[in-house]
Amino acid sequence: MNSPDAVKYAVSPGAGLIRPATQCPSPNQDERPEGSEPELVIIHGISLPPGEFGGPYIESLFTNCLDCTAHPYFREIEGMQVSSHLLVRRDGELIQFVPFERRAWHAGLSQFRGRSCCNDYSIGIELEGTDDTPYTDEQYKQLVAVIQAIIATYPKISARRIAGHCDVAPGRKTDPGPAFNWLRLYDGLRLNDENTGKA
Repeated sequence: MNSPDAVKYAVSPGAGLIRPATQCPSPNQDERPEGSEPELVIIHGISLPPGEFGGPYIESLFTNCLDCTAHPYFREIEGMQVSSHLLVRRDGELIQFVPFERRAWHAGLSQFRGRSCCNDYSIGIELEGTDDTPYTDEQYKQLVAVIQAIIATYPKISARRIAGHCDVAPGRKTDPGPAFNWLRLYDGLRLNDENTGKA
């Protein structure tokens, strides 16, 4: 796994792959609609089983390989076909499931500033966690670095175009929850810009 303090990310133009992330391709993806491109980042929170960290089940869910007999909760999500572009694990490990140029199935019924179908024009980032469990230092470090690389590649995305799943699907979704420190993310992006002379 990459050291969270040392990783510098870069996105390959055209392919939409972020390096050096672990690639774990998900079948739950398709082409973005013609004329659509990444314009929004949506932050999610996920744990499988709920409240448990570190197992293989998130990857299994996103690749349609989840053994629904492994935990009682898994019966509730049996047959679900979902994915996200990225997952940031508790220790900072970064896994990519879908290239940014393609549509991942992460937001569902959603709307951002009056525009619906967020999957068409967004990049989904899952953080391993729960609504009420503080996210880790390593996750914030990686998230800032990842979003900086995304912003550098997709000019329509900025710090003002980052939302939580709860923001684009209010009443239906609550993640990344009150445990997520939005100010810490924004401060990290601002300090990064200052350090690189972009402020």
